[in-house]
This record gives sequence, C-alpha cells and structure tokens, in this order.
Amino acid sequence: LFDQLLRSATSIGANVVEGKAGSSKKDWHKFLGIALKSANETKYWLGLIRDVSIAPADRINELIKEADEISKIIASVILKSRQS
Repeated sequence: LFDQLLRSATSIGANVVEGKAGSSKKDWHKFLGIALKSANETKYWLGLIRDVSIAPADRINELIKEADEISKIIASVILKSRQS
C-alpha cells in the first residue's frame, strides 16, 4: 500500500512540472489530467490505509482532505485553461 501511495502522490507534482515544460497547450492538459488522476488515486490509497488501521484515522483523514483540495485545484486549472 505504501509503495502505491508513494508512486501516486509523487506523480502529482512530477506531472504538473512535466506539463509546464510541455511544448503545447495539449501537452499541458494531458499532464494535468494525469496529475488529477494521480491525486484521486492517492485519495484511494490513503482510504485503504485508514480502513485497515495501519495509521491513525484522524491523520489519514487530514491527508485525504489535502489530496482532495489538490484534486480540486488541478481540476479548476484544467477547466479554466480550456475556457481561454
């Protein structure tokens, strides 16, 4: 579980940075989409970790909230950039 969590969580930032370096708006959207999927996957793994009682539920819930906020920010960026 922790390996999967590490992969998905670190993928978020990596894809945002990769997208910024992209050569087109299409590239930007592609990498932001991957970052959004990784943020959602991160919430999934955190939920599993919480549900099997590996870590304190209150701390994991805080991390899920943070991952959810990141998802919302990325989704908002994608939507706003498509409108312009």
